[in-house]
Amino acid sequence: MPNPGRALDPLLGFRFAIEVSGIQEAYFTECSGLQATTETFEVKEGGVNTGTIKLPVRTTYGNITFKHGVTGSRELIKWYQRLLAKGFALSERKNVSIVIYDSLHAEANRWNLIGAIPVKWVGPTLDPSSNNVAIETLEFAFDTIATVAG
Repeated sequence: MPNPGRALDPLLGFRFAIEVSGIQEAYFTECSGLQATTETFEVKEGGVNTGTIKLPVRTTYGNITFKHGVTGSRELIKWYQRLLAKGFALSERKNVSIVIYDSLHAEANRWNLIGAIPVKWVGPTLDPSSNNVAIETLEFAFDTIATVAG
């Protein structure tokens, strides 16, 4: 039974938020795929027979997948629909932040994704008792991570 006089936080289980161009658009319970991989080029230096030197070539980033989300906004799906209609025009790329909250709902960490676009959307099981728009899965591709705060 709920504690009388104590407000329940409906977002307590939603620890990850998405901000698009600085505006918070949705909360999610799961975020995966935050990774970077740097390709290397192996150089065999003349006269050095004990090993090789590996030089960085380029870094690629995996897609970020959010699962089990809620939002009161229609902007994420409208953005994805615009991309589909315009053929993923460069002008539709946006900066997206992943914000992680602690149990008191204070910001604990943030990753800023530059040049992001939604590339996959999976709708929810429809529930007429909910006022929010549920999102089962939302996946983003992006160019680079601008900052990693910690």
